[in-house]
Amino acid sequence: MLMKILVIKPSSLGDVIHALPFLSAVKERFPDSEIDWVISKNLRTILEGHPMIHELLILNKDEWKSFRNIPRTAAEISALNRRLKSEHYDIVVDLQGLLRSGLIAFSASATQKVGFYDAREGSSFFYDNKVSVNGSVHAVDKCLEVARAIGVPVNKVKFPIQSARDARKKVRELLGKIEDYIVVIPSARWITKRWPAENFASLISKISMPCVIAGSSADKEIAQKIIDRSSGNAVIDLCGRTDLKELTALIEGARIIVTNDSGPMHIAAALDKPTIAIFGPTDPVKTGPYGWQKNSKLKVIRAAVPCTPCRKKRGCKEFICMSRISVGEVYEALQQYI
Repeated sequence: MLMKILVIKPSSLGDVIHALPFLSAVKERFPDSEIDWVISKNLRTILEGHPMIHELLILNKDEWKSFRNIPRTAAEISALNRRLKSEHYDIVVDLQGLLRSGLIAFSASATQKVGFYDAREGSSFFYDNKVSVNGSVHAVDKCLEVARAIGVPVNKVKFPIQSARDARKKVRELLGKIEDYIVVIPSARWITKRWPAENFASLISKISMPCVIAGSSADKEIAQKIIDRSSGNAVIDLCGRTDLKELTALIEGARIIVTNDSGPMHIAAALDKPTIAIFGPTDPVKTGPYGWQKNSKLKVIRAAVPCTPCRKKRGCKEFICMSRISVGEVYEALQQYI
């Protein structure tokens, strides 16, 4: 009998990457299963065409926030609910743990609905199987505990992520004759997680190898600040010029990645690329590049300040946890690769 499974993990990019070992483990245990995945529209390309996923269910949640889109939003939510009820899943797994994802689980027709015991916003109310997980473990390991709770053994943590041929071709076109390069990720969703742009500029100025700045179109202002202040090195700004598959290909081909705590950092770790991750208000034990404490390719740099990790998205006046990380410290970590 064919097993049908729904995974609810719509966002953010890093969270989706964290859930990939869950996907791998489930597919290894149930190789003939059909696994659907609820994903946000802006992140769909990271999973499109994935050989382990039967179908993506797209959430246009960013546009749902707009008051003027209420009629279309209502129609989309209604269509999604009808779809969820018609599929008759064996297992629905909510790895997001928020009210919206809990409501999606509630709407689905399923034999079993699984989620975290301590899920936020009351979403655990909608689960049949509430999984208790140690709150101090990494986000990847939390997802794998849910896998074990549904009878899936986890023998090895595997990230089923790879770039596509078309994406690699596009990256080669964007880079031109450059073959050996460093990827720099100077932005992050939280302003408090951003190492100062002038520090990135000073770092790049010390490096003789070409540097490629990557990010979304919203990061172009930061990229331009870095380019204006750096000197003596080739810098390419690809912010807004790659989709997520192309970003993956760009990272896959790099010598090393220098990054804030961000979604691309998790892509780099999943690809087992040498990564220098600059951390401030967040806890690398829970959300750092997975395996950094044992993997010599993954380096976490953070300042020894008593207020970290505070997990503040905003409201910090001094940003001492980021500003006290020196350019020299990051440059020294780079030496073994350049």
